[in-house]
Amino acid sequence: MTTAAPAAAASGETAGQPRYPFPDLPAPGERIEVAPGVWWLRMPLPFALDHINLWLLESPTGWTIVDTGIATPEVKAAWETLLAGLDKPVERIVVTHFHPDHLGLAAWLMERTGAPLAMTAGEFLTAHAVWHQAAGHGTDDMVSFFRLHGLDDERCAKLAARGAVYPKGVPALPQRYERLIDGDRIAVGDAEWQVVTGYGHAPEHAALFSCKHDVLISGDMVLPRITTNVSVFAVTPDADSLSRYLDSVARYGALGDDPLVLPSHGRPFYGLADRVAALAEHHDERLADVEAACTEPRSAGDLLPVLFKRELDSHQVMFAMSEAIAHLNYLEHARRLRREAGGDGVIRFRRP
Repeated sequence: MTTAAPAAAASGETAGQPRYPFPDLPAPGERIEVAPGVWWLRMPLPFALDHINLWLLESPTGWTIVDTGIATPEVKAAWETLLAGLDKPVERIVVTHFHPDHLGLAAWLMERTGAPLAMTAGEFLTAHAVWHQAAGHGTDDMVSFFRLHGLDDERCAKLAARGAVYPKGVPALPQRYERLIDGDRIAVGDAEWQVVTGYGHAPEHAALFSCKHDVLISGDMVLPRITTNVSVFAVTPDADSLSRYLDSVARYGALGDDPLVLPSHGRPFYGLADRVAALAEHHDERLADVEAACTEPRSAGDLLPVLFKRELDSHQVMFAMSEAIAHLNYLEHARRLRREAGGDGVIRFRRP
């Protein structure tokens, strides 16, 4: 177990940039206290984004786990080490959203600790829909949706060949849960954590805010350095996910007095309001780029090089297509672009 005190701001920090108070990272199986009774865990991921942050909340009678990590032997081993070092029982498991790095070991931890699971209905039900490849949530639906939006045959074939990858990261699904609703308050000792739902990245993402500690567990909604993926799914093909995301993070930006933000990726940081403003500016710039590129009809597949300046593997293409469609849908809802269906059946957009 590791404990660290906040560090002073680094020399040369730029105004408006996130400020990182903790110089050290917790190794797998270790924890760092970032606020009274709030502990930071860090687990490996088998992707280019190679880690996820998880959180332990301590009360006089036990522990609350926030997010669980993906189901790999390495993460299970780290949890075994952590659980062996806890002096009180695990009383509750909270999952922010359905993605495998957050929900992956929830069922295993429920069985291992006997603790109940809490999450929103939108995330619990989506996990089951994706796991069972239900209508609009399966791999075939996703590939057909991307093909309709102009993804080339080679990339579609690679995505189809991957098959259903979700059960690999979430090998067992929780069969019961306590439903979280926006505004609910979770008592952990003498602190209350308010549920703040958010949209655009996932169907009903739950962040947690403690007024007592002035701490926001932001999940994937606000990250310090990278931008959160904003997705449109085959089951809701015309959704304005980006507008919902920007509205959500604006709500987070109004929480507390410069709260300590605990993100799922990257380091804990200060500077939430500035980070929210930077995210809004980033998406404004991306929207302007997309709009400028659509003087002639363009599909989401055509626009991948406009939005992403690097080579994308199949895993990244999945997120990139969802995000390209989100930007196009936003501009269509704002009447800045018009949708056109060509003779080949591909959906394209152009400026009016």
